[in-house]
Amino acid sequence: ASLGVTVERVMTDNGACYKSIAFQKACKRLGLKHIRTKPYTPQTNGKAERFIQTSLREWAYAQAYNTSRERAAELPRWLHRYNWHRPHGSIGSVPPISRLGLAGYNLLRLHT
Repeated sequence: ASLGVTVERVMTDNGACYKSIAFQKACKRLGLKHIRTKPYTPQTNGKAERFIQTSLREWAYAQAYNTSRERAAELPRWLHRYNWHRPHGSIGSVPPISRLGLAGYNLLRLHT
């Protein structure tokens, strides 16, 4: 919300966790429409699958962590780099944050 993004829908696969009553209640509480992908249709899950591959390669297994807690502590830093700094080939070699069309002065203010 602080970046001017309003989430209206969430798309998931058909995993048990997304069929749970707790997930349904969370979506309802947040006013989100839940959309499920078609089973065995990788085209609809392509971006999620790509993100998982990248996160495994660049964060989870990029270095040896002493504990799971240490790996988890690194996740926010990696996500920041992924969204704010890492060029993405599928969107013209710019980071995802650039898709929001923020003015330079806003971008700098939000980033610090």
